[in-house]
Amino acid sequence: MQSFEHASRATKGARNYQEDTALFWSGSQAPIPEAAASNENGIVAVLADGMGGHAGGALASRMACESFIKKYASEEGPNRARLIEALDAANQAIAETVDANPMLAGMGSTLVGVTFGADGIEWVSVGDSPLMLYRRGEIALLNEDHSLAPELDRLAAAGAISEEEARRDPRRHMLRSAVTGDEIDLIDLSNRPLKVEPGDYIILASDGLQTLEAAEIERIVAAYAEDGAVAVANALIRAVEAIKDPHQDNATVIAVRLVPQSARFSEAMGG
Repeated sequence: MQSFEHASRATKGARNYQEDTALFWSGSQAPIPEAAASNENGIVAVLADGMGGHAGGALASRMACESFIKKYASEEGPNRARLIEALDAANQAIAETVDANPMLAGMGSTLVGVTFGADGIEWVSVGDSPLMLYRRGEIALLNEDHSLAPELDRLAAAGAISEEEARRDPRRHMLRSAVTGDEIDLIDLSNRPLKVEPGDYIILASDGLQTLEAAEIERIVAAYAEDGAVAVANALIRAVEAIKDPHQDNATVIAVRLVPQSARFSEAMGG
């Protein structure tokens, strides 16, 4: 039987407030923020990066995650449909909050929600919070980036602008889609379950993690992979903090690992 180990860690970066939220849900359990656990029946992980100022951003990300999990847990039927229903519930919760308090107009968040089960992983995402797969020493991005970064990179690839101009463009992190209570412009939804292999890591993160280059993320996960999800999440956040970027955004990481059978056997034997 499959067993998933998961952990979440975060840093405020150079800010004095936190607009990211990360939650887990397993079966009938309540959401477990900032925790690590093992579960043989699969889990749901959801991460949101808020926007709209200190109060608005923090509220938006928390509401999005809580509403997503509450709706997903209450639904039955095909998993893809449950993911869409959960995203709609998160969006509606923000819409109702803004209607009730117009001072919060403009608040919203990114959202990436992932389910882990016997068939593999499925996800829905909006915005630029990356969902990555680490497998056998390599990192791959699974979801679409709904910021302007891919568009600028395409312009650079076509020769319309230089790669340096694309990297330094101040519009690079502007979102083309977000959960704001309005109609969502772009949604990334997995087409089918992606099989997970023992030893794989699934990494959900806010875009603050992208202070690290993809090759550095890959190196860190590889270095700590055998030590478990807590070690991987801790190491990634430590690496972000070590750079000491004066403009560092909030950064949050969820690391989920399909525990290798040898590790499960060792745990069962008390090793």
